[in-house]
Order: sequence, then structure tokens, then C-alpha cells
Amino acid sequence: MASEAREGIRNVAIIAHVDHGKTTLVDAMLWQSGIFRDNESVMERVMDSIDLEREKGITIMAKNTAITYRGTRINIVDTPGHADFGGEVERTLKMVDGVLLLVDASEGPLPQTRFVLRKALESNLPPIVLINKIDRPDARPQAVLNEVYDLFIDLDATEDQLDFPVLYCNARRGTCSPSPGGPETTLEPLFEEILRSVPAPRFDPAMPLQLLVTNLDWDDYVGRLAIGRVFNGTLSRGQDVSLCGRDGRVAQIRTTGLYGYQGLKRVEITEAGPGDIVAVAGLENAGIGETLSDRENPQALPPILVDEPTIAVVIGVNSSPAAGREGEHVTSRKIKERLERETLTNVSIRVEPTDSADSFKVSGRGELQLAILVEMMRREGFEMSVGKPEVLSREIGGARHEPMEALVVDCPEVFIGVVTQKVGMRRGRMTKMVNHGTGRVRMDFRLPSRGLIGFRSEFLTDTKGTGIANHLFDGYEPWQGEIAHRGTGALVADRAGRATGNAIEHLQPRGELFISPGDEVYEGMVVGENAREADLDVNITKEKKLTNMRASTADEAIHLVPPRVMSLEQSLEFLAEDELLEVTPVSLRLRKKVLPAVKRK
Repeated sequence: MASEAREGIRNVAIIAHVDHGKTTLVDAMLWQSGIFRDNESVMERVMDSIDLEREKGITIMAKNTAITYRGTRINIVDTPGHADFGGEVERTLKMVDGVLLLVDASEGPLPQTRFVLRKALESNLPPIVLINKIDRPDARPQAVLNEVYDLFIDLDATEDQLDFPVLYCNARRGTCSPSPGGPETTLEPLFEEILRSVPAPRFDPAMPLQLLVTNLDWDDYVGRLAIGRVFNGTLSRGQDVSLCGRDGRVAQIRTTGLYGYQGLKRVEITEAGPGDIVAVAGLENAGIGETLSDRENPQALPPILVDEPTIAVVIGVNSSPAAGREGEHVTSRKIKERLERETLTNVSIRVEPTDSADSFKVSGRGELQLAILVEMMRREGFEMSVGKPEVLSREIGGARHEPMEALVVDCPEVFIGVVTQKVGMRRGRMTKMVNHGTGRVRMDFRLPSRGLIGFRSEFLTDTKGTGIANHLFDGYEPWQGEIAHRGTGALVADRAGRATGNAIEHLQPRGELFISPGDEVYEGMVVGENAREADLDVNITKEKKLTNMRASTADEAIHLVPPRVMSLEQSLEFLAEDELLEVTPVSLRLRKKVLPAVKRK
């Protein structure tokens, strides 16, 4: 057991539900610590450095930074707030000694708040609770604090863990106060509380070097970087060390570079000690969860354990007639290499072979995580086909069990009936309903993970865009029975060509179209949603017949309804069992697995 503390360092992770203000708070902490010059131009949410993160307004990858306050170095790790990226949170908590739990002053604790707090309490990390967004007109800080206490008790927190400090802040303005109505100052009370409540890293001076790799990065000059925390011993640049793999093998290697963090920059350092979070160069074969240890006396740390994946898709080669026109990487070998590279940096993704050499089964935590992976591959120039997401069931006691989800819905009270009906059709049951008297109501449901596939788009339509739905994995239960997926069929092109306005106008009464005049189609491509249950083969390339006869109706204008343009996530939700999504850097096309109409009959 560690017997000495290294004062002068604090390691803390910021955890919260999605969109409760973690990255905005890190912005304010960086500014007030003096990292940036007063006249320096810095974009908002500076830690969200990936294009997709800035577009979607969510954090996808955990990232770390460091500030210095009153001579103490505070390493801060910003974590994702979405349940699908829980694997990032689990490995991040291995690097820190305390957590800042952010809770929205109006929304209160939500499913991901429960998930990240449970992981922190299991790791015995002391929490500091921050009630954020206290300037919201519908803020209810005292009621939210009571809900946070209820959540701690529900998670079987110890008496010491229940004795947590509470601060009230406005991350956007960079202010903080010890009481809800108290005078707002800078974030100084928060910095002081971190120094007081987060323990200094402890280590055993008799132990050899031990560094746990928790993240991987890439540098154009030095190659792969292994990021992790030094638990015991010291590490120097150019030192000969042992790399203890997860399979028990030990490899002898030499570090070629050692970097610490200051603000947003990586700075070269000569030595790192216990508690330091560093990046190490020269470890070409290092993986997440492996240990860097002493060359003569290697001792591995316990590996990082993450929750099992609950959902899977099949990603394969694009075999449509339009294949190879828009992408750069189209072969199964390229797709396989890219997916295997993803498993090196993303501990919650699994890749397995299928019966076909051209496709691979990719498992993850949720639809969004898998959609983000496909979107990132698409932007790198890959072409591929993606199947309908399916849940991963397991055998428990000889019976088939499936993953369940805790669903929390926040919507105007006028939509209680339609939301309850839709969740009920998906084998969900209500466990709790709370009406705060503000015109909105919060409902808790428990339903199979299968029931959430395709739910979000329907839910937003039913609540006219005003509803908020969040879900979290909640164990396994016996198979719940069949769930109807899509109540409508597809309009399928029966020949190749270009769509015409004349054909689209005549097909509009049949359902909703996905394409515009002039778009290229091929046989078996899904061009719209049929208003009825069955699929319908249609000729969307039909042109208007021209004759020499003039008629009074000849020059009537055609009236076209704008097509429905679906995002990658919406397209995955729409898929039926016999359909695929064709993904290229330029286009998203829905198609049937079997293209010729005569073979589908």
C-alpha cells in the first residue's frame, strides 16, 4: 500500500451528464489560471479539438490539461458526458485522485450523472459537487442538491463520501460561490476546494517504476505517444524499461521522449515522478491498459476493466453499383486495418470476423458511438456498407437475456400520453414520474435496448422537438419478446438512371421521398418511405412523354415536396433487417441487401 504522499500535485477529472458544462468550466479554469495571454485569441470549448466534437457540441474523447495554482500543479481531465462513450470515463478515472461532479441547476442528476458517479464511488474517489448554470431562469439549486444526495444514497455511498463539499457556479461567466445566493467571485473557491478535498497522489518508495497507459496519441515528429500516470518510481527520457502487455508478455524497450502538460501544450521534460500525467514516445507497440515498469524488476498494474458492449453493427465493403466512385479506401483489407487501429485507442470497441471475408462485426456501447466511428471513417475517405444495429444478447442460466436501458424523458406535460404509448409499444414500463410544476414532466422508464433503436427520431417528431431523452445501460433481463420496428415499408427504385421531377410528383402520394430530381439511382436503392407496410418497387426515372400535340394542360408546373434529408444516425435508425446503409465521403444511400427486384419477391 502507498505510504508517502507527493504534495504539489493534484489529479482531478471533471464528470457530468452530457451538456452540463464540463468543457466550458475547463475553459474558465484555463483562463483564470493565467495559461493564456490577455490578448490571445482562443476559441470557445477549446478542449473539444475534434471537428465532430465542435459540430455536435459534445465531448467524444477524454483529454487532459494542466494548470498551476499557488505552486500546486493541478492535472485536469475532461471526460465525455454521453453514455455511449463510457469507456473513456472508466479509463480516465484510473488517472485521478478526485472528481468534480457537475450537475445542471435546472435539469438535476440525469442517467450519465448516475453512471459516472457510480464509477467514481467504486474507485473511492472523493467528489466535489458543482451546481452549474445557476443563472438559468428555471434554476432550482436546493432541490437539485437534494436530488444529488438521493443519488449518492441510492448508490450506497459511505458516510465519508456523503460528506462532500458543494459549490455553486456559472461556468460561462467563470464565477463561483459557496452558497446559492452568495456573492459570485472568480473560480478561486473552486481551486481552493480542489487543494483541500482532493488528496495528493500517494506512492510506495519501495516499488519499482509503474506507469499505467490510459490513452494513446500521435505526433507527426515522434510517432505514437502513450499517455498515462506514473503510480510508483520515476521515469526519465531515454530510460530502458519493460512493457508489460495484457497477455502477460514483457518486452524490453527504450523511451525516446518524455512530455508533460501545461495548458494546451505538451512540454518536453527530463523526468517524471509519482502522480505525474505524462506522454511517452518510443513505445510503438504499447496498448491501453498496459504497464511501463522497471527493466530488471517488471511489475504490472491491474488492467483497465470496462463494461461489455451492448450493441453491434456489421461493417463491410460497399458492393453497390455506385461503389468506388467517391471514396479513396474501398477494400476489405483497408477497412479491417482501420477498425483494428480503432480498437487500440478505444477500449470499449470490439471487432470480430463474420462468415464473409468482406464484412466485420463491430460492437460498442450504443448507436451514437458506432455512428461516430462510421462518420470518422467516412471523413478519412472510406467507403463501406453498414447493417442495421442489433443488440448483443447472452445466455444466463440457460435462458436468453438481453440488455436493458434506463430511459429518462423530459417533455411538456401535454405529450405524456403519446410518449407513454410509444415506449409501451417498445416493451417499456414506467418506474417514476415527477412534475415540478413548470409545465414539463420527467418520466423514468425501463425498456430493452432493442426498443431504443429508431426511438429518438420518432420521439422528437411526437414531442415537436421539445422533448429530451437520455438513456443508460441497466443490466440484463430475460428476453422481453418481439418489438415492432418500423411500421412502414420502403419505396425501392426498380431500375438505374436519374430521378425526374415528373416521376417524383406522381410518387409523392405514395409516401415520403429521400431524393431530389437529377439524383442518380440504381436498382434496389431505397428512394423513400412507403405510407403502407409493404415495400413498393417504383420507377423514379420515368420521364414525361412529349408529343407534337399541344394541350391546355401541357405546361402545368409540377409541385414537389422537399425530400427528407437524414443524418447518419437517423439513417441507421431507419434501417430494416433486409437493408444496408451505403456510406461514402460524399453520400449516404439506403439500399436493399438483395438489389434485383426479382430476387426479393
